[in-house]
Amino acid sequence: MNLNLQDLSGTFSVADIVLAMALSFVLSTAIGYVYRATHRNVSYSQSYVQTLVIVGMIVALIMLVVGSNLARAFSLVGALSVVRFRNAVKETRDVGFIFLVMGLGMACGARFYTLAAIAGVAICLIIIVMHKFNWFHLNVQRQVVKVQVPAGEDHTQAIQDVLLRYTSEFELVSTESIRGGALTEVFYTVRIKKGHEPGELVAALQERTFGQRVTVLTGYDQTDL
Repeated sequence: MNLNLQDLSGTFSVADIVLAMALSFVLSTAIGYVYRATHRNVSYSQSYVQTLVIVGMIVALIMLVVGSNLARAFSLVGALSVVRFRNAVKETRDVGFIFLVMGLGMACGARFYTLAAIAGVAICLIIIVMHKFNWFHLNVQRQVVKVQVPAGEDHTQAIQDVLLRYTSEFELVSTESIRGGALTEVFYTVRIKKGHEPGELVAALQERTFGQRVTVLTGYDQTDL
């Protein structure tokens, strides 16, 4: 029994397939564990991590199929162009991990095994170091202020006068109509000045908005907004 597949592809053997699939699996799995260990927010998804492993192996397979055949490459591009992904990626960091497993899968499929192994280990170490030492963290604690005002009147100036008095900085995030158009709800991100409390800001805003509901959410990091 001849296990050499060169008659079919002209480019790889069974040993190439086994090594490419095995290495892409190992590296993608390692990346999955690095992702899980360095994930900070509550949006962790087990299916996403499993998808990383699957994508890494599939890309390696695609690279083996394509090889150096341009006609085959264009055929695959046409076939994959019909695929549509409707799930939005929750964090920009997740996109980086997708590209990482794709890049390593391409390296394995192209049989650059040493490159894939060294690059995979190096990038994982960099991710771990960035996580451990909290690189590029901006420690700016902000609050979210939600104010409801009667519709049909412009209360912007009144609200901003209060914010100027009680906050060191503020930024309008959104404005929307609620309760069938009877009220307008505005959202601001703010930094309350030292010496002032959220309760003082709520009371001052209610004076300007005729007792309408005012909410202050504290403990938000600027990088999470």
